[in-house]
Amino acid sequence: MSGNTFGTLFAVTNFGESHGPAIGCVIDGCPPGMSLSEADIQTDLDRRRPGTSRHVTQRQEEDKVEILSGVYEGRTTGTPICLLIRNTDQRSKDYSEIAQTFRPGHADYTYLQKYGLRDPRGGGRASARLTAPMVAAGAVAKKWLGQKYGTVFRGCMQQIGDLPIAFESWDHVSRNPFFAPVADVAALESYMDSLRKAGDSCGARIRVTAYGVPVGLGEPLFDKLDADIAYAMMGINAVKGVEIGAGFASVTQRGTTHGDSPTPQGFKTNNAGGVLGGISTGQDLEVSIAIKPTSSIISPRETINLKGEATEVVTKGRHDPCVGIRATPIAEAMLALVVMEHALRQRAQNGDVNPPMAPIASSFL
Repeated sequence: MSGNTFGTLFAVTNFGESHGPAIGCVIDGCPPGMSLSEADIQTDLDRRRPGTSRHVTQRQEEDKVEILSGVYEGRTTGTPICLLIRNTDQRSKDYSEIAQTFRPGHADYTYLQKYGLRDPRGGGRASARLTAPMVAAGAVAKKWLGQKYGTVFRGCMQQIGDLPIAFESWDHVSRNPFFAPVADVAALESYMDSLRKAGDSCGARIRVTAYGVPVGLGEPLFDKLDADIAYAMMGINAVKGVEIGAGFASVTQRGTTHGDSPTPQGFKTNNAGGVLGGISTGQDLEVSIAIKPTSSIISPRETINLKGEATEVVTKGRHDPCVGIRATPIAEAMLALVVMEHALRQRAQNGDVNPPMAPIASSFL
């Protein structure tokens, strides 16, 4: 009931608070025999960590991962893998003034009503800092899926605030702090600088794709692959919308164009986003998520205090003016965890199934 574990066969239990001594996770169900080191995980954590540019929170966390169990002589043992990330740059005093008030758009009010108390330091368990352990777990899933099926996960920013970002090349994504697929990010930098000066925040749209996904993952009814993807993405802090494939654009499409026609050379289109009837087609999984503006901002906001009296709140501290900037590796990780879960399910139930035909090529060439 506590809602801290994601997955069943590849179960990831997340623990810690934003300003506690450490955060981390325990992965139960990782297949044995896979080579695994901290370096395999650290790359993705470095992509997500704070303080990497002037456009994100300046909290300086190294986010160095430690493997405490489940690996012997460089290989997974099949037993629980405990990953620990120590917090080293907390400034809890920044939150002392908001302990008696509620930040609009934040989880302060709901946490208090649910648990009878709350940890105001950086949002406690409601902090996006708790996505770091999921990125670490996702890196483990990515490695296994890459070795087993050649699956690759990629993500990029499609829009920040009211600035749409045209897709140029995946090669650009790793070369700028926005994970933007464009060579020139000057307009994005100017936009964020003006937003920070105004003491405001904005949202973002993120695209995440999985290539080399095997056919047959997912269940036909309650555990559909796309349903589990939507569930996972909505579990990311600040996500308010999820699209699979054409998503809401499907509303204006016609049946004559929306269906992805299979041909001897492959599927002609991918409006379904790689899932039909809840089961993967072998095409790329295409997912987009909408992320709301950061709730913690320095501009004064109307609110109430614990006595129910009207007041104003100003959230001091170090915050991302757009949490979507660091969301790309998080979305990749959550997609990888869903695919990993369903890959293990498929292997357990249908590992010896021999379909009467070869898989259709993932795209029309």
